[in-house]
Amino acid sequence: MSSSVQSILHIGSGGVIVEAECHLSNGLPSIIIVGLGNKAVDEAKERIRSAFSSTKMLVPRKRITINLAPADVPKESTSLDLAIAAVLLLASGQLKHNFTKQEAVMGELGLDGTVRSVRGLIGKLLVGKDRGIDTFYVPAANMHQALLVPGITVIPIAHIKDLYLGCNGMKKLTRQQTGDGIMPQPEQTTSELVLADVAGQARAKRALEIAAAGGHNILLSGPPGTGKSMLAKAFRSILPPMSQNEILEVTHLHSLIGNTYDKLVAARPFRSPHHSSSHVAIVGGGLNLKPGEISLSHRGVLFLDELPEFDRSTIEALRQPLEDRMVTISRAKDTAMYPANFILVATANPCPCGYYGTVRECECSPYHILKYRRKLSGPIMDRLDLYVDVDAVDHTQLLRTDTSENDELIKQRVTAARHLQQNRYQSTQKLNSNMSNREIKHSARLTIEAQALLNQAAARLNISARGYMRTIRVARTIADLAKSARLDTPHVTEALQYRAPVATFGP
Repeated sequence: MSSSVQSILHIGSGGVIVEAECHLSNGLPSIIIVGLGNKAVDEAKERIRSAFSSTKMLVPRKRITINLAPADVPKESTSLDLAIAAVLLLASGQLKHNFTKQEAVMGELGLDGTVRSVRGLIGKLLVGKDRGIDTFYVPAANMHQALLVPGITVIPIAHIKDLYLGCNGMKKLTRQQTGDGIMPQPEQTTSELVLADVAGQARAKRALEIAAAGGHNILLSGPPGTGKSMLAKAFRSILPPMSQNEILEVTHLHSLIGNTYDKLVAARPFRSPHHSSSHVAIVGGGLNLKPGEISLSHRGVLFLDELPEFDRSTIEALRQPLEDRMVTISRAKDTAMYPANFILVATANPCPCGYYGTVRECECSPYHILKYRRKLSGPIMDRLDLYVDVDAVDHTQLLRTDTSENDELIKQRVTAARHLQQNRYQSTQKLNSNMSNREIKHSARLTIEAQALLNQAAARLNISARGYMRTIRVARTIADLAKSARLDTPHVTEALQYRAPVATFGP
C-alpha cells in the first residue's frame, strides 16, 4: 500500500515541494528513509517511533519505506517530520483524511509527540502558495508568523494527536483564513539613543535625516570621541515603522538563523557586526547556505563602525548589495540569493590614530595613513551617497540639551517624504536611493539651472557617472523633504556638499 503527503523545503530564495511517500511491505519491521536526506532527516524515524509510543499510536510491524521526492534534491530540514508521520498513519489506515495537492504539512516532532516550531516557515508558505497550495498544517508555535502570509488557510497543530483526531473527525481543527495578512500587535520598542542625545553635530543630523528619508548610504568621518557611533546608533529612532510586507520579509530572514524560529521581528533591524567578524558571517554562506549580516539588515540599518578596519575583501563584497539590493552566494553545491535592501551607516577615522588634520598631533606615518585610506576603494566610496565630516564639539556644549528639534518631528518629515516617493513610484517599498537611470530621467524633474549647476560641478569635481546619478537621487530626497515638486538649485547645492572629497579615501 502506498500513500503520499506534501511538505515544502525552502532553499535560498526559492524552494521545492517535497512529496513524502510511504510503502508498507512484508519483512523485518524497520523504517527506511530514502530521498537524499541528511542525518537530521534520517533521525526522524526515531522521533516518530517515540512520538507514536507516547501517544499510544501504532507503528505497523512492517518494512516501512519512506521516499522523499524529488529524490535527487538534498534535504536538510526537520520540518519534514510531521509529513512523514502523517503519511505513515495514512498508509497504515490510521487516518481517514486523504491529503490533496492543495495541502501541505510541516512541523518537527518531539519525543512526546509535541509539534515544535520550524525554521524559515514564512519562506515555505510563500513557496507553497506560489505552487498552488492554499492549506497548510503548521506548528502552533509558528502561528503568528504564518498569519502574516496573505491568501492562505492555516491549521495550527500543537501535538501529533491533534492531527490524528482532527483528520479522523474526532476533533475540530482550527482553520484560520489569513485574508490580506493578519499582523499581531507588536511590542512597542524604543531606541536607547535619540539624535537629541548627541550634542551639536547639526550637519551630521541633517545628513542622517536625508539618509532616512531616501534610503541613502552614509559615511561619518572624524576623530575619536566626536559622536559618530552615537549618531549611528540613534539613527533608527527617526526611521518610520515597518509595513506588513516588510515585517513578513524580515521575520522570514531572521527565522533562517539562530534558535528563535518562531520570533516575530516587528522593529527595524539594526545590525552592528564587529570588524573582526568573518567574511561568511557578514556576507552569508557557510556549509549550509544561510544569510549573513548584510541580509539580516534588510529593511533596516547595517552599522559598520570603523569601516577601514574591516577586511578589504569584506568591504569589496558590499559592492553588489549596495547597487542591486541583493546578495548572491555561490558555492560548489548550490547558489542562493538573499535580499539586502539596507541603509549602510559607516564610520571612519582620518587615519589609524584618528587625529590627522585635527588640533592634536598625528602619530601616523604617511605610509600608514595612505594604507589606511586605501582600504576604502574608489568604487565603494562612489556607492556611498552621503559623506559627512564630524568635528569635535566644544566642551561647553556637551551638557546642554538640544531643544531645537526632537526626533519625532524629524521622523514625521521622513515619513512624509517617503509617502511622496511611494506615490511617485507607485510602490510601497521603493525609495529615491533605488531609482533607476530611466526613472531619474523621467521623475527627477531638474530645472535648467539645477542641471547646469550639476554639470559644472561634475566636471570640476571629477564626479563619475555613478556619482552623478547618486547626487541627483540625494537632491531628489532633499526636494521631497522640502515638499518641492521640482528639483532646484538649492537642492543640488546641498547634495553636492555631501560628496566625499576626491583625496579623502580611495586610491
